[in-house]
Amino acid sequence: MSASVLLPGLTACLDKLIYHHGGSSLPPDKPHAFVYFITIHNGSDRAVTLLGRKWVIEHIDGHRLVIEADKIVGETPRLAPGEAFSYNSYHVTGEEATAVGSFHGIDENGEKIHVTLPCFSMQPPSCQ
Repeated sequence: MSASVLLPGLTACLDKLIYHHGGSSLPPDKPHAFVYFITIHNGSDRAVTLLGRKWVIEHIDGHRLVIEADKIVGETPRLAPGEAFSYNSYHVTGEEATAVGSFHGIDENGEKIHVTLPCFSMQPPSCQ
């Protein structure tokens, strides 16, 4: 089984991070909701199909949460060179946390590829 490689030109970026206080709709131990908007841009010379994602969320108390799943918000987007895929999702937390993500898939030649999303911080207003 071959390892996944970073594909030059394939990038992922955090477009926007919004704090949303969910009030009573959120559990008492996780009263802070963060909505994040991500874009994955294919600036490479070949088409790619994104098959899944992995997130590592590190809370300020040292607790680490690893989330791996097939698909990205229910989709397996195929991106030709120059195309982009944007989506939004959310995370709820009880405290400050940092997140780093990666997306994996295959290119048009069947090679396994991945792209990483740089680390970003989720700070509830009371922690800023």
